Amino acid sequence: MNPLTPHFPIPRLTALARHATPHILEATLIPLALFYGGLQLVGLWGALIAALLWSYSSLLRRLLMRRRVPGVLLLGIVGLTARTALALATGSAFLYFLQPTLGTGLVATIFIGSTVLGRPLAMKLANDFMPLPESLLAHAGVRRFFHRISLLWAGVFLANAGISLWLLVSQSLTTFLWTRTLASAVLTVGAVAISTMAFRRCVTSTSQPA
Repeated sequence: MNPLTPHFPIPRLTALARHATPHILEATLIPLALFYGGLQLVGLWGALIAALLWSYSSLLRRLLMRRRVPGVLLLGIVGLTARTALALATGSAFLYFLQPTLGTGLVATIFIGSTVLGRPLAMKLANDFMPLPESLLAHAGVRRFFHRISLLWAGVFLANAGISLWLLVSQSLTTFLWTRTLASAVLTVGAVAISTMAFRRCVTSTSQPA
């Protein structure tokens, strides 16, 4: 086995958090805050438009500045657009909130499918959290790691979907919004921590001479 370069800098969790936090704020937390504020001030449909306008303005700004568009932002925009179109077409707020739950289950399926096809989605999204050199991503041991991590994230998304569905049918809208966000954040942070520690072990073990 060819060793990886021993000089590859493995990021600490704090560095990872600094790198990932702007993407998470831009793609999820700010749209949620705009939605909740719009819901209180102008009602449901104004809230929908406010969240959608923020997401598309973020995308347009990055395109105009020729900056890389994070995968998490693209996923968020696709999901938000589909939800808003469905809500406007049906007039149903319930369907607006049900769709991301179903979408989360679909994302879990995509993670599993990407592993089956040998193109783990976790590896594709990794640069949203830590920039990785192509030479590292080409290593067989690292590719096996991303296969396993893709399955981990599939489990996280399935758990997230189950919790969201239960909250949607049993709680008020306000409780649903913030409890789902908190539960999602806890699951995501835990998965990121596990992924990072496992990645550090993977790089350390594959960096050793055969």
